[in-house]
Amino acid sequence: MPTCVRKKILIVGAGASGLPAFRHAQLYDVDATCFEASGEVGGLWSYKPHETDQSSVMKSTVINTSKEMTAYSDFPPEGRMANFMHNTEMHRYLKNYATAFGLTEKIKFHHKVTSVLRSDDYSKSGRWTVCYTDDKGVNHEETFDGVMLCSGHHTLPHMPPKYRGQEKFRGKIIHSHSYKDHRGYEDKIVVVVGIGNSGGDVAVELSRIAKKVYLVTRRGSWIFNRIFDYGEPMDLVLNRKFLNDLKNFVPSSLASWFIEKKLNYRFDHQRYGLKPQHRVFGAHPTVNDELPNRIACGTVLIKPNISQFSENDVIFEDGSVVKSVDEVVMSTGYSFEFKLLEEGNLVPVLENEVELYKYMFPLQTADKNTLAIIGLIQPYGSIMPLSEMQARVFFWKTVTGGSKLPTEAEMRKDVEKARNEMKNRYVTSRRHTIQVDYVPYIEDLAALVGCQVDMKKLLFSDPVLAYKVYFGPRVPYVYRLHGPHAWKNARQAICEVDERVRRATRDDLIISPDYSLLYALGVLLLIMGFLVFSF
Repeated sequence: MPTCVRKKILIVGAGASGLPAFRHAQLYDVDATCFEASGEVGGLWSYKPHETDQSSVMKSTVINTSKEMTAYSDFPPEGRMANFMHNTEMHRYLKNYATAFGLTEKIKFHHKVTSVLRSDDYSKSGRWTVCYTDDKGVNHEETFDGVMLCSGHHTLPHMPPKYRGQEKFRGKIIHSHSYKDHRGYEDKIVVVVGIGNSGGDVAVELSRIAKKVYLVTRRGSWIFNRIFDYGEPMDLVLNRKFLNDLKNFVPSSLASWFIEKKLNYRFDHQRYGLKPQHRVFGAHPTVNDELPNRIACGTVLIKPNISQFSENDVIFEDGSVVKSVDEVVMSTGYSFEFKLLEEGNLVPVLENEVELYKYMFPLQTADKNTLAIIGLIQPYGSIMPLSEMQARVFFWKTVTGGSKLPTEAEMRKDVEKARNEMKNRYVTSRRHTIQVDYVPYIEDLAALVGCQVDMKKLLFSDPVLAYKVYFGPRVPYVYRLHGPHAWKNARQAICEVDERVRRATRDDLIISPDYSLLYALGVLLLIMGFLVFSF
């Protein structure tokens, strides 16, 4: 690894993206400082029962991605942790991670950054001047060699333009960001606008105690559940290198047909009023295990887009009316902006569209690349391993100078390519501007770091592991087998995935199957795959 001068780096935020950035700063022997505006780690996953301008989950939120696909690359989850953790368990995992690597005592809590500017000597040094307020309310100014902005993108609620007559409505209207739990909604008539993950969760929760819940969707949605066939976590099945390579040979229409058929086996989307015009991979997925049951029970009713409000009623585009509405919850997503960065001029945002190389490096600072935005992605899969890999890219490329990033012109070309691909694939929406697919994106970043797996070499040196890596789930430990800061326990973590997944639901489970036949078959398939795909 190239020798590097110890640099002074600021990490803004100690949530799910900031913590792995701080952890890898340790590994790269960087003089890192982490500012956290709140009083504890966890960010979004630190439930806040009060109204706040910080990100927070609902009291009942459960993660949509399985624990193995959500873990950090050198910190496998406990076997007894649920495969889909409640937010309190997710928060505990993050706190355990911070404690295990000695991060907690080094984080500066109640420190809020107010501005980040290129320093006077930026053209030579690439340094940044940061203004912040400390835990005693005192203002400071300090210079850093690099800045990692890890503050997330679920803090600025987006409210749609007001509907006709909305100002006359006597009921209460809030954004789902302000929704904490079901209390106060008993026996009320509620309209929930938006069928994303938060909208579905709010509608399902309130359907148990409200008089009636109406869920508004403009275009419908394909509804995924967390569990696939035989109880296997869905994302463990879908996020595999083999399947990703196979997509290059299978028409996208055929892949969409197969997944849509699987989803309709569970419930017919047309029959339940949810079938959209777009194909299954044409919009960010909605994950909700209970919504079809609540619709079947009649406690959630699907409605088209709102046309207008009256004093007490909500009128929909199909002409139907819901009378005496008490509450409206707008689950209409979030906006993001970067006013901290040179008053918003460094990274301008228009309708959630932003120009960032690999969704992390601003094009305006492509000459130095000493500033990165970590976690500004909306993945098909978990964000945490992707944020961690982004941090690794930053340290390897920028801090240690492991190798150079592309030129600004090359970066701009990559940004345009990604934007065009997104527009060709997804429904036009401010929701679909930072979408990534888990496996292709993490592989792309891994190539920049140099930690991708050499399947040719692995096939002949460790065929059992090669089988698990290629045909098994693309768990984050895969990217610590090789490359900078390889982890000695990565192989073990990969091989024990199945055991940890099963142990989550069976405390008395003893796993000792004979894998010899399976491995032999796997090696044969691996060789065939090698010949077909040439890795």
